[in-house]
Amino acid sequence: MPEPRRVVVAGASGLIGQALAASLRADGVEVVSLVRRPARDAGEIEWLTDARPLDPAVLAGADAVVGLNGASVGRFPWTASYRSRLLWSRLTPTRTLATAVRELGEDAPAFVSASAVGYYGSEPGKVLTESAPAGATFLADLCRRWEYAAMDAGTHARIALLRTAPVVHPRGVLAPLMLLTRFGLSGPIGRGTQVWPWISLDDEVAAIRHVLATDISGPVNLTGPTRATANDLGFALARRMNRPYVVRAPEWALRAALGRDATEALLTNDQDVRPEVLERTGFRFTHTSVEDAVDAAVPASG
Repeated sequence: MPEPRRVVVAGASGLIGQALAASLRADGVEVVSLVRRPARDAGEIEWLTDARPLDPAVLAGADAVVGLNGASVGRFPWTASYRSRLLWSRLTPTRTLATAVRELGEDAPAFVSASAVGYYGSEPGKVLTESAPAGATFLADLCRRWEYAAMDAGTHARIALLRTAPVVHPRGVLAPLMLLTRFGLSGPIGRGTQVWPWISLDDEVAAIRHVLATDISGPVNLTGPTRATANDLGFALARRMNRPYVVRAPEWALRAALGRDATEALLTNDQDVRPEVLERTGFRFTHTSVEDAVDAAVPASG
């Protein structure tokens, strides 16, 4: 398939959305951003600021629509109100986009909708490809419902579901870890040997563009090609920042401070997620190890 010429992006103000929009525009692709505020120029369209549905005409003529909305799962604790925000910020935009895509019928663009590796829950000792079932955690149920909402885009649209791993970036998974590391408070989280899926921002953007430019449909794991543990990531960051990696955070303390859902879904979960679809369709990673990804994202400290 040829590279897209016009792409509509929802969630373009986030870490991934900003990088994706910049990458597409650098290659001459027209990018239209859906924004939850008054539009500032012709490249923006206001949406979700009232109860009106999205006009399908906004999407007409686009080669693809990319939905990347969602409040951060890295904010703790997950109170009842914040869990509601996590759900609303994903399900409402996705349903709105899916409805508009479906109403275009045979002229529907491809719908590339965000999800997350949290879909799988914690599965110690198992290799998780796109065919693995959903887990039983709050985050797994959120991802399952998120993907179900995207599938409502109808039979005429190619629908791809981006099961993204935590992004190794100072505005991604590294944000809280860098703060602890800077003050010499980093170390094993829980056991520290749990497998953490990961991906660099460069490869996240390249993988989304790969999905846009191919006929991939259904779930696709956006995760790095090699296995890494929490200790691998934490130690690589400490080495890069020239700080110690010795202060263990026991699981009971994490549960007490952050809550069970956040602890089990993000910190002590064990997920060996593999990018089977990406590799089968010829995708080539720029950063093939978590150490490479950390080095690319964090300046070395003397």
